[in-house]
Amino acid sequence: MECIFTVNKMDSNILLTGIVIFFARVCDVSIGTVRTIATVQGRTILAFFLGLIEVIIWISIVSTVVLRIKESPILVLFYAFGFATGNVVGILVEKKLAFGMMVLRIISANCGIQIADRLRQVGQPVTIFRGEGMKSAIVELYIVCRRRDQKWILEMARAEDPCAFYTSEIARDVSKVMLPINKQACTWRDRLKKK
Repeated sequence: MECIFTVNKMDSNILLTGIVIFFARVCDVSIGTVRTIATVQGRTILAFFLGLIEVIIWISIVSTVVLRIKESPILVLFYAFGFATGNVVGILVEKKLAFGMMVLRIISANCGIQIADRLRQVGQPVTIFRGEGMKSAIVELYIVCRRRDQKWILEMARAEDPCAFYTSEIARDVSKVMLPINKQACTWRDRLKKK
């Protein structure tokens, strides 16, 4: 009876350790994903502090797994699943944070001017280029915007022209950013200011 109690206690201890390893690994890999993107975008101070936190968590978890791997090889699975889950969580977190600027090109054969007018009404700067498409004349809208603004800009463009074609790319350096006067999207920072 005492032997069964000891085994159950040991199993629950291993399970608890595994769960801690899993969640710590999710945290450090998520932080690492966001840190990598911050580094690419030149956000030095943010990348520094994220790297510091990431390594502290990583060293703590790796040392735990290495010390206990012989007695509990199952901990490797918790470590691996935490790593894989951390990649997904990191990508989702970064998409929500939406750091940086985008270059957005919207091409419309029918409603380019109307899309530009609507965007300008809400204060979004737009540059128009006229060109020739495969079958007809087109209007290309060239927009530099924050990544978090891309969604509402595209929704506004599709409301005018559901067939509009667009491409986007990350803008590494922007000399001057003109933000929309009337913000469409309400961010979490805006919500906190209202409270």
